[in-house]
Amino acid sequence: MKKILVTGGAGFIGSHLCEELIKIKSNKIFSLDNYSTGSQRNHIEGVDYISGSTAQIGSTINFVPDIVYHLGEYSRVEQSFDDLDAIRESNFNGTFSVLQFCKNHKCKLVYAGSSTKFGDNGEGKSQSPYGYSKAANTELVENFGRWFGLQYAIVYFYNAYGPREIRTGKYATLIALFAELMSAGKDLTVVSPGDQVRNFTHVKDVATGLALVGEKGSGDGFGIGNDREYSILEVAKLFAGRISMLQERPGNRMSADLVVSKTKNLGWKTQHKLEDYIEKLRANNWVD
Repeated sequence: MKKILVTGGAGFIGSHLCEELIKIKSNKIFSLDNYSTGSQRNHIEGVDYISGSTAQIGSTINFVPDIVYHLGEYSRVEQSFDDLDAIRESNFNGTFSVLQFCKNHKCKLVYAGSSTKFGDNGEGKSQSPYGYSKAANTELVENFGRWFGLQYAIVYFYNAYGPREIRTGKYATLIALFAELMSAGKDLTVVSPGDQVRNFTHVKDVATGLALVGEKGSGDGFGIGNDREYSILEVAKLFAGRISMLQERPGNRMSADLVVSKTKNLGWKTQHKLEDYIEKLRANNWVD
């Protein structure tokens, strides 16, 4: 039996990854989550859930996993300017502890990097505390590979959307936020200038990509993103609601290079379209 640990396994992407991995009968899946953004509502039957911080992984996890999927980091761009303590605890202390744990136990690490580092011709990695922390951690993962022979693969998500997204509050994601605003009959708020582009990728496509990289991938550069680009204004128009423009915000990148060739070479491809998901939301009165 293969033991797999998912940090952040009660979160949006983590729960879908757990759901994908548990389909294989020989897998035993564990989640480590501090529930800062994760929820018990996201629990998947058959997964063992452990409440705790990644910074304390060494004293919390009393078994040796075959693979650790490290998704349990702070993951918001604009909000990170106000959340420096969370960045330090999660993205620096937590990830360093996860790396030490994997080194000590000879586990393969699948690290969830951030596509922000490819944004605006490479400037994205320095445009926000979040972007900086994630870019620095990808270098640290690579160096643990050089220094200690750590087995690793680094993946990059591109704007995941789908069921279990956070719909309200400062950590709400765009598609879920737009659905919530439509449900409430409110204007869709678009940060200026509105022509910043994103590669929206259904979370089930993200989960299948992650599982495949965990099984077959090695090294850096495994992007998991939809080839189709949308501007934020284009997305708002797909919802067909009233639009209100907001002031430009720091850290809000305009574009990102899509790096998906290595993942596609493993046999991965997207199966879902954003337009179909929005139409499904509309038919369900904006509930996923």
